[in-house]
Amino acid sequence: SEEEKEKKKKKKKGGGGEEVEEEEPDESMLDWWSKYFASIETMKEQLRQQEAAAAEAEEKDEMEMAEGSKGQTKNREKSKAPKDDKKKKQQSAPELPEKKNKQKIDELKVFNKELETEFDYFEDWLHTFNLLRGKIGDNDDNATEEERIVGRFKGSMCVYKVPLPDDITKEAGYDPNFGMFQGIPSNDPINVLVRVYIVRATDLHPADINGKADPYIAIKLGKTDIKDKENYISKQLNPVFGKSFDIEATFPMESMLTVAVYDWDLVGTDDLIGETKIDLENRYYSKHRATCGVSQTYSIHGYNIWRDPMKPSQILSKLCKEGKVDGPHFGPGGRVKVANRVFTGPTEIEDENGQKKQTDEHLALSVLRHWEDIPRAGCRLVPEHVETRPLLNPDKPGIEQ
Repeated sequence: SEEEKEKKKKKKKGGGGEEVEEEEPDESMLDWWSKYFASIETMKEQLRQQEAAAAEAEEKDEMEMAEGSKGQTKNREKSKAPKDDKKKKQQSAPELPEKKNKQKIDELKVFNKELETEFDYFEDWLHTFNLLRGKIGDNDDNATEEERIVGRFKGSMCVYKVPLPDDITKEAGYDPNFGMFQGIPSNDPINVLVRVYIVRATDLHPADINGKADPYIAIKLGKTDIKDKENYISKQLNPVFGKSFDIEATFPMESMLTVAVYDWDLVGTDDLIGETKIDLENRYYSKHRATCGVSQTYSIHGYNIWRDPMKPSQILSKLCKEGKVDGPHFGPGGRVKVANRVFTGPTEIEDENGQKKQTDEHLALSVLRHWEDIPRAGCRLVPEHVETRPLLNPDKPGIEQ
């Protein structure tokens, strides 16, 4: 079944998961949370290193600066630096796993912002244009653009000269008579299963007089409206939800997912603390494959079990076919060739009883994890991850809740 994966991973596995000590952890004691906390530590460590580097640079600047006033403006600019650095740092993250190997816990990627900002808003070919109601009469002049939206147009426009130059047709493997829009999904409605994983919320805006809130989750997609009211978390601004919700939906009619956090009240109506909206259709159709993140290793049991409905080898074959890429050719000695690149990896997998058998999945996964190195068709695939999204409230525009 096709599914669209959101706040990605959360396998509901009870609330276990203490932080793991440096000694070899016992496989059976590990669960998704162990993986999550180990990943959080890695993210914090990266941020600490950036801040230390920024502070060092700042000190150096201060020493070079003679006049006080200039020093202050410099300081102000510097204090912003760590924020911008996060992005650069995150892209250079693939080196991390090797370093962490002694800990033997596989990690996932924790993005401290929305997934969209990392992957150009998944507009690699689908762009969204708001369709606005025309202005009739005087009162429409001061209507906000948001109020005038009557629908959204999604699509892509391409202008090119015919006949196409040879190098383009050769390069892209296109049939020039059919233009640039080959291999693009049909316009028919498509049914999907959406699984939303919600890990936790941090620093919620207090909603009650006691300076706390009683948060619960509400999810909306098309006609589906879920309010998880009976599972509110009492007097907590940093609730750990650890929940997953399954929703069936039809694209393109139902593609805007809203995840909201409400404050439970005994009397009166529950107040919205904040919400975040996610365009699932863009994720689903993006070449970055934002449906289920590619994890670091392939495992058929345990805390790290492979969660995508397709195995790595199936995903790889599909990507090669769609991108008109030669391969994959699996060869002896743990090698696989895709286009003109050769990748290596282990060829055995252990089941729960420790029985070893031959597999191409590790090899296929090593290609997926470096798919951006494949000429022409390659691009960065979304890794197994947790994303962090700001909760906004229409009554308090622009202020994170």
